[in-house]
Amino acid sequence: MQHLLRFTVFALALACTLPAPAQTAAPVELRILAINDFHGNLRPPPGGIRINDPEDRARKVTVAAGGAEYMATLVKQLRDGHRNTIFVAAGDLIGASPFLSAMFHDEPSIESLSMMGLAITSVGNHEFDEGRAELLRMQNGGCHPVDGCQGPHPFTGAKFRYLAASTIETTTGKSVLPPYEIREFDGVPVAFIGLTLKGTAGIVSPTGIAGLEFRDEAETVNALVPQLKARGVEAIVVLIHEGGEPTGDYNECPGISGPIVDIVKKFDRAVDAVVSGHTHRAYVCQIDGRLVTSGDKYGTLVTAIDLKLDPATRDVVSATADNVIVANASLARDPGQTALIEAYDRLAAPIAGRPAGAVTETLPRTPNEAGESVLGDIIADAQLAATKDARDGGAVIALTNPGGIRTDITYRDGGTVSFGDVFASQPFRNLLVTQTLSGRQIKDLLEQQWLDPKRPRVLQVSKGFSYAWDASRPVGQRVLAERLMLDGKPIDPTASYRVTVNDYLASGGDGFTVAKEGTARQVGVYDADALFAYFKASSPVSPMAPSRIARLN
Repeated sequence: MQHLLRFTVFALALACTLPAPAQTAAPVELRILAINDFHGNLRPPPGGIRINDPEDRARKVTVAAGGAEYMATLVKQLRDGHRNTIFVAAGDLIGASPFLSAMFHDEPSIESLSMMGLAITSVGNHEFDEGRAELLRMQNGGCHPVDGCQGPHPFTGAKFRYLAASTIETTTGKSVLPPYEIREFDGVPVAFIGLTLKGTAGIVSPTGIAGLEFRDEAETVNALVPQLKARGVEAIVVLIHEGGEPTGDYNECPGISGPIVDIVKKFDRAVDAVVSGHTHRAYVCQIDGRLVTSGDKYGTLVTAIDLKLDPATRDVVSATADNVIVANASLARDPGQTALIEAYDRLAAPIAGRPAGAVTETLPRTPNEAGESVLGDIIADAQLAATKDARDGGAVIALTNPGGIRTDITYRDGGTVSFGDVFASQPFRNLLVTQTLSGRQIKDLLEQQWLDPKRPRVLQVSKGFSYAWDASRPVGQRVLAERLMLDGKPIDPTASYRVTVNDYLASGGDGFTVAKEGTARQVGVYDADALFAYFKASSPVSPMAPSRIARLN
């Protein structure tokens, strides 16, 4: 008993001399709110978002969603109760925008997102729609170099930071905008790297990106990792304007394909989470052990990403995400956004509301199996009509790219169509260019439609011109020369023809380099103005079954 007592006293004395066990610090919690592919949709997009019916997953339902007024409210709600938050984006916030934003060169959208507290975004391909100088104006502010100051107040530029790590100036070897930004949360630094997709040069106007190079996404990130680690950064989030094609609903990812999969697999293991875009799809995925998200398009979703950061290692210990619908029915309108929209609308409404004409039914842009669409035919006809007179170019054929047709012209309000409706379908403000091409060059130009077999770009063609293509033939040999016709007569390879395209195609956009070879060029009106004039002259416009392009096999 005495021995036991002495041992107990000794043990207690020893315990008093030992240091207390170290307390494990609680993880730092960070909420990242993310969007992508907003495309200037200040008002809710007409289609809302399509999701699985919660009551019957075999069915789809449409939910009215999006719009800056509602998104701003949701962003505030998703911030509430979270000590550390940051609002980021993955590109294409502007470009291919509805009239209200596009009329003012997307200044309203930049202001709107700045008001919401957007902090950082990567640069998408559509940020280059008006060229590098215009992107820098979006960042820094100032009046448009051609149209001047049109808005209700001076444009001071984005309050958020554009990042473009992989977009390099060839003369200097440096990125055109900062490659990354580091933000600190409760003492833990987190790096955000911004990337534009490597394929940007093939889908924007070459003149707008002259002197720029778009480098490999994964190689760019991996080269930055040592630099970031040297600055004490362990937590890395990539904002990339490239994406994938998922299966499943908007908050799922039972399967995903597309460029983002291989890119993420090539990323250094230091990359913890990826916010993606470009494909206009919604998903929450795990790819190669990393969280990868995308938030649909047009502001219908806000992705809430929750990271836990170890304050000792400074690294991410867990990452989860939830795509939250910007549901119009359950969200109040943010008064600041409403005031901003109304200020611009007062200037834009008289222009947008000008009557163009009427339609008897919706004119859809969805292509058939041959690649031809109802609206594509009408737009090509409008461009031919605007340039067929000798003084306007003397065109006999008009060709337009499908990517420039952004929305259907829908039947509503008795079929009336306004300039705003017309502009929404042709929002890039491309000038028409009429030039001389030989019959052989026309065929060669059409062969370039399949340069990317995974994403063919079938040009829309004007009335009187027709051809057939064979899907079983090799790329470069798909157009049947004997079926290449103009007004019922075969196209002569050696003859010259006056052909109208937009200035995007004329500069080799979408890989149509043959279009750069045209001679005797004459520049005409804007594409939207040509379509407006066509409606004025031809209304009511009725859809006709597409029959100008035939597909074999």
